[in-house]
Amino acid sequence: MDEAEFDVLAYMVYPKDLRTKLHSTNPLERLNGEIKRRTNVVGIFPCEAAITRLVGALLLEQHDEWAVSRRYMTMESLAVLCKPADDPLVISAE
Repeated sequence: MDEAEFDVLAYMVYPKDLRTKLHSTNPLERLNGEIKRRTNVVGIFPCEAAITRLVGALLLEQHDEWAVSRRYMTMESLAVLCKPADDPLVISAE
């Protein structure tokens, strides 16, 4: 744990109101639950492509909901997370 302290607590450098949203897996758990619920309604899929279409449609639906929703993170709150290029914590792709 001592060696992983920096990685485990990395979310602490962000504003206080975003911290709980960053370390939480609630959005992912909710998405997985919705996929499970919708696939259980169908029951048996005729082919793998049908599953891919359904799950893809659900992911697009979630993306749209998250883009306009205030439930988790808004685009404005994510802008706070973007670091300037001269920030030493940003790893360059060069």
